[in-house]
Amino acid sequence: MSYKYALNQNFENFKESLVDIKRYFELSKNSIHKARNEIKTIIFEDKELVVKSFKIPNIINKIIYTFFKDSKAKKSYDNSMRIIEFVPKPIGYIEFKRFCLIDESYFVSENFKYDFTIREPLIDDSFEDKSTVLKAFAKFTLALHENGIFHLDYSPGNILIKRESDNYTFKIVDINRMRFGSLSLEERLENFAKLWAKNDDLQIIIKEYAKLFNSDEESCVKIALKYSQAHKDRKNRKKRLRGVDVVD
Repeated sequence: MSYKYALNQNFENFKESLVDIKRYFELSKNSIHKARNEIKTIIFEDKELVVKSFKIPNIINKIIYTFFKDSKAKKSYDNSMRIIEFVPKPIGYIEFKRFCLIDESYFVSENFKYDFTIREPLIDDSFEDKSTVLKAFAKFTLALHENGIFHLDYSPGNILIKRESDNYTFKIVDINRMRFGSLSLEERLENFAKLWAKNDDLQIIIKEYAKLFNSDEESCVKIALKYSQAHKDRKNRKKRLRGVDVVD
């Protein structure tokens, strides 16, 4: 079985663990997410790393990811290196090929010791310092947008937050699906739609964003609420079709 990899030049000493990542991953019992893909933490040279193992693609996607498109592992690494200040530090990625086609693939980063995600203040009305967190989140999102970064899955579980004294540090994850370039105001406000935030909470975020962006607060709120509700309606329609209870 052949392999292809890339390694952050600041972590050259991790080459051994990257090439042997399948064994490290199998031995680790510290699974922190398991669905279509699985994420585990491993320890290498006294440093805790996060390893994302991507689902082995079907035969059609194997051909696509081998010859026509970058794999999700490579896109995760390349995007992380491009926006390195906004993500947990990337270590590297590796792809293994079987019969000349991509098979298993992994993306490795440092473990960002976050305290909570943006989900917690969005669902807990009594969350400590809630308004301050939401306003800090607005400032962080503006920094992303000003750097031409549009996270295509800007959802609560992908926004990590660490409390540091009176400040909050934000990092984004699951960044293999990104878009880069200048953003219109409409696109910026649409980016908040997947938060599934209550209207009152979204208004706090958007008013702060608009103030920092020197834009009209009320018109920004109106646009953001429109996109947020459209996203909720779309998801709820799908749930109804599956016979699942919906949440406003």
